[in-house]
Amino acid sequence: MRAPSLQDLVDHPRLVPSLIAGISLSALAIAYASQVWGGLQPCVLCIYQRYAFGAAFVLGLLGIALGGNPATRRALVILGGFAFLAGASIAGFHVGVEQQWWRGTAECSAPVFDPNLSIEDLRKQLLETKFVACDQIPWSLFGISIAGYNLLVSLGLALACLWAAARMSGRRSA
Repeated sequence: MRAPSLQDLVDHPRLVPSLIAGISLSALAIAYASQVWGGLQPCVLCIYQRYAFGAAFVLGLLGIALGGNPATRRALVILGGFAFLAGASIAGFHVGVEQQWWRGTAECSAPVFDPNLSIEDLRKQLLETKFVACDQIPWSLFGISIAGYNLLVSLGLALACLWAAARMSGRRSA
């Protein structure tokens, strides 16, 4: 019995979609764990980056369910690549905000409070408002922030998906 070739692996009906779903779910789990147990509260741009992984996860699940149809599998892998590319774009924007190259979105700024509020109402509103600035780097390794690593990983995943889709032969596999 011969070892499977790279082409055999790419053409396996559920392998690439399973990898997309598994990697996406792992990334979301790591983000959630770093928030809950690591105390790293996400800013709005961090949350947006999670949406891209969520979309890729759903596309991976669809690819698993519909993997027997080569054209559908290829389309879902391409869409998964675009989801990762969207995540890389958001992460790249976030890196630019962190580096002060440009301003973030309106949600990245501190909330504006009504100047007519009483001191007690203002205090209450401040205590109830959760805000994390997008330009603050809560954690980095080797000078690269979480958003920077997400940019690199998401870009790599996008390229891997598009490469796999280009290599898919279109033949049905069991």
